[in-house]
Amino acid sequence: MAATNQAAEGLAEGLAEGLIDTHCHLDFPDYQADLEQVVGRAAQAGVRQMISVGIDLATSRKAVELAGQWPGVYATVGVHPHHVKEIGADDYRALQELAGHPRVVAYGEIGLDYVKEYSPAALQREHFARQVEIARQLALPLIIHDREAHADTLAILRAAGELPAGGVMHCFSGDAALAQEVLALGFYISIPGVVTFKSAAGLAEAVRQVPLERLLLETDAPFLAPVPLRGKRNEPAYLTHIAAKVAELKGCEPAEVARQTTANARHLFALPEAGAC
Repeated sequence: MAATNQAAEGLAEGLAEGLIDTHCHLDFPDYQADLEQVVGRAAQAGVRQMISVGIDLATSRKAVELAGQWPGVYATVGVHPHHVKEIGADDYRALQELAGHPRVVAYGEIGLDYVKEYSPAALQREHFARQVEIARQLALPLIIHDREAHADTLAILRAAGELPAGGVMHCFSGDAALAQEVLALGFYISIPGVVTFKSAAGLAEAVRQVPLERLLLETDAPFLAPVPLRGKRNEPAYLTHIAAKVAELKGCEPAEVARQTTANARHLFALPEAGAC
C-alpha cells in the first residue's frame, strides 16, 4: 500500500494529458466554503478536467452554472433514482432544454437503487426507461447508477436497443461477471475510490479483467474517499490514489493508466484537450 501511495503522490509529475475525474458533485454544500481551493488542488494533482454530475433539476442547473465558471469543469443533467418521486410535470422539459448547453456532456446520473429505495422500485424503473430514451433523443452518453439492481438495470438498457452515444456504469459495484455484461452493451466501467478498500476484492478482480481501454476513473466526491484518506471529505485531487491502485492491479505504470483513461473519457464525453476552448 505504501508503494501505491508513493505512486499517487508522484503521478502529477510528467502527465502531459492529465487525469479526468468523470464523476463528482462540485455543487454539493460540502464545497460551498472552498470550491476555488478544491479546483486548484485538483489542477495541482494533475486532474485537469472534472465532470460535475446532476442528480435532479436543481443540481443539474448548478452543475451547468459551475461549468460556465471553471474552464476544466463540465456538467451533466438528469434525475437520480432517489429523486424520481419528486419529478414534476415540467421537469423533463426543463432538463432537455438544459441539456442543450454546450458544457453538458452526458445525461445522468440515472438508474436504479434497491438499497435505500427512497423512491419506489416500480417508479424508479419507469423513470429510468424514460430518461434512457431522452438521452437517446439528445444523442448524449448515459451515466448509470446501479445499486443492488443489476438484473433490472441491464434489462432496461437492453430493452432500449442501440444506444449510439454509449455510456458508463458509474461507481461500478459488481464483479467480473457483471463487468462483462456491461462491456457487452458497449459501455465503459468507472472505478471509484472503493477499489482501494480491503473489502473490495470483487471490484479488484473486475479491474484486473476489464481492458484498460474500457475503464474510466472517478471520485464520486464528496463521497467514498480512497485509502489513505478514507473517512475524509473526498475531492477530485484524490483521483491520483485511484489511478495508482488501478495501475497496481493492472501491473502497469500509473502514467499509462492516466493516459488511457483520459483518452477513454475524452472519447465517451467528447471532451476537448485540457486547456482547449
